[in-house]
Amino acid sequence: MKCMFVYNPNSGRGKIVKNLNYIISNLSKKYEAVDVFETHYKGHAKEICEREYKNYSTIVVAGGDGTLNEVINAIAEKENKPNIGYIPAGTANDVAHSLKISRNVKRAVKTILNGKPFKHDIYKVNDKYGIYVCTSGLFTEASYATSQKDKKNLGKLAYFLHGVKKIFTTKPVNIKLTYDGGVVEGAYAILILINSTNVAGFRINRHAVLDDGFVDAILIETPRKKKITFFSLLSVLRFFMFGLNYNKNRKGFTYLKLSHCDVSINSKAGINMDGERGSKGPFKFRVLEKEVEIIVP
Repeated sequence: MKCMFVYNPNSGRGKIVKNLNYIISNLSKKYEAVDVFETHYKGHAKEICEREYKNYSTIVVAGGDGTLNEVINAIAEKENKPNIGYIPAGTANDVAHSLKISRNVKRAVKTILNGKPFKHDIYKVNDKYGIYVCTSGLFTEASYATSQKDKKNLGKLAYFLHGVKKIFTTKPVNIKLTYDGGVVEGAYAILILINSTNVAGFRINRHAVLDDGFVDAILIETPRKKKITFFSLLSVLRFFMFGLNYNKNRKGFTYLKLSHCDVSINSKAGINMDGERGSKGPFKFRVLEKEVEIIVP
């Protein structure tokens, strides 16, 4: 078995770089060859994996959820794709939380050496892929618009502070969501399609099922079409603080379980996919059941 090790040197305040020798020497105990690839810019991990994945049985990726997203986009819907070992080193590490993969480098490496494969759902938005969350509306830009410097210095707090700055300039998103069971339409502060226990470091749904072919869809209404109200802001904050079960039956809160949908949305409304900037405007969403295999404890 051969392994390609792809790492983002800027993730985790440089902790991957500090542990490079440890990681490589231990991976060599399991794999007959370990080839190392360092990323240098956004999108580089995707380029590397698209070019090289056929030569390996495993891709070990070290970085944040965004780096993992690039790897997913490189191998999704490909035949004979490698499985994935994950060493989380980002700011939020939401996927690692869901899969109970330790944020400690040595423990994460131990999982890759001794763990078991888990077939994880992913999703597709138009022609791009994600693994755990697709969102639009309030706080959507925070994860990719926050500077790398602020992430290093403030951690998850940097996302919150950036989001606060945008609260009163973010406009409601006019959405028409069509799914098998019907149509949901209106003005919303936020739309979230989630296949994870955590989003932005907050524990949203402790009962999330990651391999059933469905995602949880949450829409939080705002009564005004041109302005997000204070009540809507509180509803969004309450959702992140207390999670899905606490909010399911509250006024202005729509919850759906779905495998696919068509979303008609403001042409200028941005979409966030796994913490990275996605497209703008209308999109088709569908779940690809058990599409990637990740090594878990």
